[in-house]
Amino acid sequence: MGRLGDADVHAAFVEFRAKDTDKCLSAQCIYCESIRAKNTSRQRSHLLECPAYLNAMKEHNPQNPILEMSVNGTPTPVKTPKEKKRDHSTMIDVSGFQGDSSGSRAFPIPRPSLERDFQMSLQLNPNISVGPSIWGQRNWVSFISGHWNGRWGKGTVVPGGQEKQMVAPDLSTHIDTNYVLQTHDHPPAHIVVRTEGWRVGPRDILEKLMDPAQADEVDPKAYSFRLYIHMETGDQRYLHLNTGMWVGSGVRRGTEVIYDAYRVL
Repeated sequence: MGRLGDADVHAAFVEFRAKDTDKCLSAQCIYCESIRAKNTSRQRSHLLECPAYLNAMKEHNPQNPILEMSVNGTPTPVKTPKEKKRDHSTMIDVSGFQGDSSGSRAFPIPRPSLERDFQMSLQLNPNISVGPSIWGQRNWVSFISGHWNGRWGKGTVVPGGQEKQMVAPDLSTHIDTNYVLQTHDHPPAHIVVRTEGWRVGPRDILEKLMDPAQADEVDPKAYSFRLYIHMETGDQRYLHLNTGMWVGSGVRRGTEVIYDAYRVL
């Protein structure tokens, strides 16, 4: 077993140019986030002393020669361990990248989690049929009002929001909405929201959801109503929303749509 190959060293770093005027690249360790000038020898030396990298290799790639080097200072052979079952929910196997001479290696990638962040209630006007398209029936829906509350605030929905629907032949419905939130602050902040997603399920269930008089009778578990959500504002108090990511799960109740939004962490 020789020294750690250059490709393995480079795989542990992200290269970038700190300033447009910089002539040389910088490299950031993906394990401890420390930054140094791009230099393979120095990057290899850093990995010898990086606890986060060494711990990851001990768990997921115990034959990595840098482990022996970190202890003895020389890349002497180590015993081949018993095959360890890998947790594929937190691991990926990287192999076959162009220019990768190291063959195959594994490294940990963080798994995102979800946190319930806010709930939205929207009151809708009746659908306006725009007519058929090559993809399906097009509908237009305007918003009467609404309200919301969550971890970072609460408020109302400004009247006049819009929803575009594309209803496929099997009644699966693609939804694309744009509307504005107003917070209960003084003075209030305004936040633009855009959602996109699908409402799918058995045809007889979807037919009932299109009729406000029957929508209340439908079990929410009988269909799937999922969204992804973007928000944007220039208000200094809520700038953190601009870089957030959310997914939502919704239900239809008469002329009302309610969804829970989960922040992706």
